Amino acid sequence: MMKKYIFSFAFVFTFFSCSELLQVASTVGTEVLTSGTATNTENVAGLKSALNLGIESAVANLGKTNGFLGDAALKILLPPEAQPIVDNIKIIPGGQDLVNKAVQSLNAAASDAVQSATPIFKNAITNMTIADGAQILFGGKSAATDYLKSKTFSQLTSAFAPKVSNSLGKKLIGNTSTSQAWSSLTSAYNQVAGTAVGAVAGMKPVNVNLEQYVTQKALDALFVKIANEENSIRTNPQARVNTLLQKVFGQLDNK
Repeated sequence: MMKKYIFSFAFVFTFFSCSELLQVASTVGTEVLTSGTATNTENVAGLKSALNLGIESAVANLGKTNGFLGDAALKILLPPEAQPIVDNIKIIPGGQDLVNKAVQSLNAAASDAVQSATPIFKNAITNMTIADGAQILFGGKSAATDYLKSKTFSQLTSAFAPKVSNSLGKKLIGNTSTSQAWSSLTSAYNQVAGTAVGAVAGMKPVNVNLEQYVTQKALDALFVKIANEENSIRTNPQARVNTLLQKVFGQLDNK
């Protein structure tokens, strides 16, 4: 009889223990315990972690010496509005040298400015609301980056522009700032444009908002680099440097 009571007690204890385990599983996400699928909270955290790694990598690459100038795809050229300068370069005193210095300075300023981009981006990433992490996770090779850009670009532009303005004023090449190099180039061109020779050649003064132009180019480049890092995490398990990334992006391996 005693054995019967002990058996019954053990059965009841086991039954309720299993029920409690199921309740816990429901709390943290049953699918995690049964199939390894991440919860939406984990998906969102994983996406943000990937974006944070992306901005760190982007700044490390673009913020180094010649980070922009040495990247053929992201090198900043003269603004489109300055094309008349290139077209009439031969009649501008020292024109080609002025162009070369301006381009070098533009890229140096961008590299200098992006060094301060990490906290700006990380703040935007932290505060970004993602309702459906799975939709972005399974959305494409740069879906998280694209989402970040669509939700925070205006905010990032406002926060980043002062950094660019500061960099444009620094004497990064020799004893000349980017603003000075740009002024030398456009002043030389505009001076010729205001002469009879310039009028015959159809030259018109060039006026560009340099801060706005470099800010746009620098942000575009950062997003390109972040997207590259995101794609690497999506496709290369070795790029998933923490357990959260391994769990979240591991869901893509069998898709």
